[in-house]
Amino acid sequence: MAEDGFNFGLFLGPDMAWTEYLRLLRDHQAGVNLSQRLVPSTFLVADVAGQIVGRVSIRHRLNEFLVRYGGHIGFGVLRSHRRRGYATEILRQSLIIARAIGIDRVLVTCDDDNVGSMTVIEACGGQLEDVTEADPGAPAIRRYWID
Repeated sequence: MAEDGFNFGLFLGPDMAWTEYLRLLRDHQAGVNLSQRLVPSTFLVADVAGQIVGRVSIRHRLNEFLVRYGGHIGFGVLRSHRRRGYATEILRQSLIIARAIGIDRVLVTCDDDNVGSMTVIEACGGQLEDVTEADPGAPAIRRYWID
């Protein structure tokens, strides 16, 4: 499902069977059969009263790309569910999971023009380290650390 350029089902192919997708997510979590550019990660969805409102990917470690662009945690809320506090709660719960798998200092990034994500990250204790250039034509990337 894509909504306004937001790819909800990470790595979900258009013709992929649901059982195959769940196997792929289990492999990613275990660090099995990953391409060289990927790291082990946990993918979760946020559910409110039986309705999916958002998702998160918690990367168990960083590689060069994630240090610059993606961070340990990537979260998103579907447009129709934004501005209700879901993103803040998703990030708060993700920090608990990250710490449980041994990540004490968490890197979270967002686009420099994404005021909603900036607000969420800062509300969860994010301290801005820097703003780095992205690809030409793309917004700069804000890099926050949460201890």
